[in-house]
Amino acid sequence: MKKKTARLYFIDAIRAWAILMMLQGHFIDGLLDNSFRDDTNSTYLLWKYFRGITAPVFFTVSGFIFTYLLIRSPKEGFSNPRVKKGIKRGIELLCIGYLLRINFSGLLQGKLYDSFFLVDVLHCIGLSILGIILGYLLTYKLQKRLFPVLLLGITIVLFLFEPEYAKWTLSEVPDLFANYLTQINGSVFTIIPWLGYTTIGGFIAVLFTQYKEHKKLYPSAIVIAISSGLILILFSSDFFLAFSRLTGVQLFEAIYYNNYLFIRLGDVFLAFAVFMLLRQWLTNSTLLKLGQSTLSIYVIHFIILYGSFTGFGLYQFYNHSLSPTIVILGAFVFMVVCSIMALYYEKHKDSIKQRTTNVLKKMWSPLGSLIKTFYTKIKLF
Repeated sequence: MKKKTARLYFIDAIRAWAILMMLQGHFIDGLLDNSFRDDTNSTYLLWKYFRGITAPVFFTVSGFIFTYLLIRSPKEGFSNPRVKKGIKRGIELLCIGYLLRINFSGLLQGKLYDSFFLVDVLHCIGLSILGIILGYLLTYKLQKRLFPVLLLGITIVLFLFEPEYAKWTLSEVPDLFANYLTQINGSVFTIIPWLGYTTIGGFIAVLFTQYKEHKKLYPSAIVIAISSGLILILFSSDFFLAFSRLTGVQLFEAIYYNNYLFIRLGDVFLAFAVFMLLRQWLTNSTLLKLGQSTLSIYVIHFIILYGSFTGFGLYQFYNHSLSPTIVILGAFVFMVVCSIMALYYEKHKDSIKQRTTNVLKKMWSPLGSLIKTFYTKIKLF
C-alpha cells in the first residue's frame, strides 16, 4: 500500500509542477514586452527552454494517470468502471474547452468568432483519453501485451511522421475538424502529434503497473528514465541524420532539422527521473491537492488571463506590454491567486455547484416565460 500511495504522490507532484509552470509560462509569454524577448539573453533563453517542457510533461502525466487507473481495475472491457468514467471525462474536457472560448457578448449579437473553433490543451487531452479507451477496448480481448505495444507504436508513428502532416492545410475540411489536425488556422495544440505524449504516458503507466511489486522498481525506473532522456536529447538528431544518409529517406533528414518531439520526450523522461528521486519529500498535502486540481486551475487561469466568457482579461489590457520585473512579480501573484481559487473551489465544489444551479434556474424561469410568450404570439399570428 505504501508503494502505491508513494507512486501517486510522485505523479501528483509532477502535475502540480507542470500546471504551475504553465501558469507562469502563459502569463509571461502573453504580457512580456516584445523588446525584452531576446534569444541572446541566457536567462530568457533558459526560461523559454523550460517553458517548452511544460506541455509535453503535462500531456504525458495525463496519459499516465488515466491509463494507470484504467488498467488497475480487475474488471475488463466495458465492465471496467474506468471506461465509462473516462468517456464522460473526455467529453467533459471537450465541452469545457469549447465553453472557455465562448464570448457571450458576441453570442448575444449572434456572432460565433473563429477563435471558438480553435483547439487547445483540454480538447487534445479529452480526445486523447477517448483514444486510449478505444485502444484498450480493441486489445483487451486479444492479448494484454498488445495494448502497451499499441500505445508505444502510436507515439513513434506520430513523432516520426510529423514533418509530413505538419504541412497539411486541410482547406477543404471545415475548421471545426481541421483545427484538430493543423495549426494553420491558429490552434496552438493539435491532436497530432500531442496524442503521442499521452500514449507514451500510458505506456509508462503499464510498465509501472506490471512491475509495481519489484523491489528495485524506482532505482531501475530512474536509471532507465535518465538514460533514455539523455540519449534522446543528445543523440537522437544525429541518429536521424545518419539514418537519412544511410537510407536516402528525406523524412529522417526533415526530423533532424526540427527534432523537437523526440528532444522534448527526452526532457519528459528527465523530469520523471527528478521527481522519482525526490518522491519521499513530495508529500506536502497542498502540493498534492494542486496536482489533483489541474482542471480547476486551468479554467480559472483561462478566465483571468484570456477573458473567457466576457472578453475582458489581463491579456486584453496588458498584451506584450510589461517589463521583466513587473511580469515576473505578476506571474508569481497570478500563480498564487489561481491556486488559492482552485483549492477553494475544490473544497466547496458541491455547494458552489448547487448555488450556481439555483441562480441559473432563477434566470431561466423569466427567460423561459418570455420565450413561451413570444412563441405563442408567433403561433397565433
